[in-house]
Amino acid sequence: MNDVHPGLRALLDKAAALPPIHLAAIEETRRNGPARYQIGVPPDPVASVNDRIIDGPAGPLALRIYRPDSRVGRAVTVFFHGGGFAICSPDTHDGMCRQICHRSGTIVVSVDYRLAPEHPFPAAPDDCLAALRWVAAHAASFGGDPARLAVAGDSAGGNLAAVTALRARDGGGPPVKAQLLIYPVTDHYTARHPSYADRGTGFGLTGETMDWFWDLYLSDPAHAAHPDASPLRASSLSGLPRAYVVTAGFDLLRDEGEAYATRLRDAGVAVDEARYADMNHGFFNWVGLIDRSTEAMDAACAWLQRTV
Repeated sequence: MNDVHPGLRALLDKAAALPPIHLAAIEETRRNGPARYQIGVPPDPVASVNDRIIDGPAGPLALRIYRPDSRVGRAVTVFFHGGGFAICSPDTHDGMCRQICHRSGTIVVSVDYRLAPEHPFPAAPDDCLAALRWVAAHAASFGGDPARLAVAGDSAGGNLAAVTALRARDGGGPPVKAQLLIYPVTDHYTARHPSYADRGTGFGLTGETMDWFWDLYLSDPAHAAHPDASPLRASSLSGLPRAYVVTAGFDLLRDEGEAYATRLRDAGVAVDEARYADMNHGFFNWVGLIDRSTEAMDAACAWLQRTV
């Protein structure tokens, strides 16, 4: 068995001394939870960052647009942040979006979708699909090519990227060329994939916290089987865009991410997989501080640059 990366061990020890996220009120978690893993990674340079407000399914929907340069006709990556459907924001993922923009050469549009429990499922996927369709209609206005669209996200954002690709396939578009799924949530916790037992404590994200996130997200337990919540349970994954699926050896979501990659491949979708055996959930947050994190980000961005 691989050991945890030495650079990661100190971060895990620091996190272990903090109270579990799921024991705090949601307001406190939103204030303090993301900060436990933000450790001053220097931002990658981009040419411009602009905030936009568009009409969403239930009111104004905020987007943040990152451009690598002033060239027009750039591919566009629509990015959905992680945070268990209930915490985090484009602000917490600003560094990650700058890295993807700079290293892939794509325009990145970060979506400030509605959060649970105030806005339970399907508010988030509805916002994400609306954002993708707005980007397809307006990409040229900010230098993008509407024929070269990708979706991307980490954790719960990886779920939303996968779900958005499914909904675009089934709902008349827009066409998506690539999906970058970074340690994605693909199944409800009741499935209890083996990595929940093997990696569910001691490595950052815990099984108890995932249960809490899911219970906040779904107002009706019956929604757990809906493919817009659990894309691994979709009846068919054929006809979806090419995928790059990143997993971590010490992540309780490892097995469901890899199961999704397998189902995509079995359905005839081109899939590239990367398991970082000595890393844990969230390791893309430490680009520039941990060599494996930088390696993983560079590989994902190189794939995105080649594919979209």
